[in-house]
Amino acid sequence: MTDPNATPPPYGESTPPSHGQQYGQQPHLPPAGHQSPARPGGITGDEQVWGSAAHWSSFVAAAVALAFLGPLIVMLTKGNESPWVRRQAVESLNFQLSILVYGAVSLLLCFVLIGLVLLPLVGLAWLVFTVIGSIRAARGEEYRYPLTIRIVS
Repeated sequence: MTDPNATPPPYGESTPPSHGQQYGQQPHLPPAGHQSPARPGGITGDEQVWGSAAHWSSFVAAAVALAFLGPLIVMLTKGNESPWVRRQAVESLNFQLSILVYGAVSLLLCFVLIGLVLLPLVGLAWLVFTVIGSIRAARGEEYRYPLTIRIVS
């Protein structure tokens, strides 16, 4: 309830106070440099962004045919700041390296024609699972890629 004896501010200087606030008071703002609050899973919004970047950055790095570089860069730059970001980057890095191995084997098997079927399947699996990993990390969820050789820990 507002104080009936309080004088309102001059026109255009302030909006009416919210519940529990007096005229002229500024609303409570977090200090400069404050990170966003933790999500229900205990991770911050910044961690969610970097965790998701560990997955979708492989699309960017695939432009130079080295999809594992994106997750590797995220792991090296932000992996020491957050255990969750590191787990996401390591998971994505392991998957990208596994896909590289599967693609190379499929390419070799093209000489016996079975690789002509396997190579598109490996590409499709890479696309689908990387998108799923990106979406799950953006939601703040842990994601484990299927068919992954755990090379990096």
